[in-house]
Amino acid sequence: MNTHTPPHTHDRPTGETDDLVVMDAAFKADAPRRYAALRAKGPVHPAQFFPGITGWIVVDHDLARDALTHPALLKDPEPAAAMLEAAGFLGHKRGTGFGGQMLEADPPAHTRLRRLVSGAFSPKRSAELEPRITRLAHGLVDALPPSGETDLVEAFTAPLPVAVIAELLGIPEDRRQDFRRWTTLAFQVNHPEYAASVAAMHAFLRELVEDKRRRPGDDLMSALVAARDEDDGRLSEEELAATAALLVIAGHETTVNLLGNALLALLTHPDQLRLLREDPALLPTAIEEFLRYDTSVERTTNRYAAEDLELGGVRIPRGGVVAVALTSASRGAPLAGGGDPETLDVTRPVARHLSFGHGIHHCLGAPLARLEARVALHTLLTRIPHMELAVPAESLSWFPSGMVRGVLSLPVRYRLA
Repeated sequence: MNTHTPPHTHDRPTGETDDLVVMDAAFKADAPRRYAALRAKGPVHPAQFFPGITGWIVVDHDLARDALTHPALLKDPEPAAAMLEAAGFLGHKRGTGFGGQMLEADPPAHTRLRRLVSGAFSPKRSAELEPRITRLAHGLVDALPPSGETDLVEAFTAPLPVAVIAELLGIPEDRRQDFRRWTTLAFQVNHPEYAASVAAMHAFLRELVEDKRRRPGDDLMSALVAARDEDDGRLSEEELAATAALLVIAGHETTVNLLGNALLALLTHPDQLRLLREDPALLPTAIEEFLRYDTSVERTTNRYAAEDLELGGVRIPRGGVVAVALTSASRGAPLAGGGDPETLDVTRPVARHLSFGHGIHHCLGAPLARLEARVALHTLLTRIPHMELAVPAESLSWFPSGMVRGVLSLPVRYRLA
């Protein structure tokens, strides 16, 4: 475990200290630089995640691995209930329908829930989707005019993952744009339309569950409904709804932003873009470099200290809220053979990162996300020989709140092959 002691130790975060990290829109827009500065000061820092909710953010790679598997850092919020209730977070969360899903569960519930869906996201099952993903990707490029300007998020990086997860879950094609809007807002808890969007999404999912009960198909949602209705205690109605919501959101939104961040990295590093165009065989390792350099999940969901503990020289009391900055931990990961971690290098042979997490909550959809990224980037590199940003990179807007890191739009000028 990293035992480096930061300049200050804290029994609890407080908004009155100069070193409190406020995870607001300004921080998120400048996250890589801010995290680099934090890593230089120490491995863990007091942070405000939402108004009224303070805790600690882990920014160091080695300490992040420890925190993600620490036996006393759990998803059960009971030790922090008073603070969360006072901030309106527990009641707010209860109203969303997100309770009862594996991302917020500890064993044995987590083990049971993960086992129910893990087969659908195995490397083998993901690989079987490659022909369909390839057709979808080429179809999106075919829909573009021969040249001009477009927003790559709207035209490509969003609709591709939406289509993939929708087909897996059996979501009708005419509702996919609704899901894109709902899930984008689901990561922006301070947005005025957040509550209404989440409520609309869950209302539709309840309708979909009933439809799959009446007319089951060869899709994951039908399989989850069957598991629920077998009435052997494997899946409650609440868990069914929450798992469906998690799969819809996590099953595509993170890939949307993986693609967007990778393309932005290439467009702002034309030498690296040229290398990939000249040698597409570099794509598998380049994707690991994109994940290391600017991952799409900025930080984990909260963990709560089940007992007093020490983390990176900082005392965390029982009920302390801890999150891991995956963006920081990945950018700060040790590099094989040395090198500058702030440099994008698509030829890097091994890029260590924590972009998919670590331990029992390691991302279930990692094989599918890697496959979609490889197919999507290969399609764009081969079909669009000329592509450049249509606006200055510094003018792009980023997700203003929540766990996700990604640009909201990516305007480019392009010319098809």
